[in-house]
Amino acid sequence: MGQDARLETLRVKHEELDHMIEEEENRPLPDQTMVHDLKKHKLRIKDELERMPH
Repeated sequence: MGQDARLETLRVKHEELDHMIEEEENRPLPDQTMVHDLKKHKLRIKDELERMPH
């Protein structure tokens, strides 16, 4: 996978995780463990995006 494709894949995944977090937090009884895990994953992707040359 080329660097541009990897960058786009990470951006899309970051947006998907953001959407999943928002959906879970808006449920009547959100699963806080799931939200925490999703946020950790999102942060790992953000860190990887920041390390990649643009």
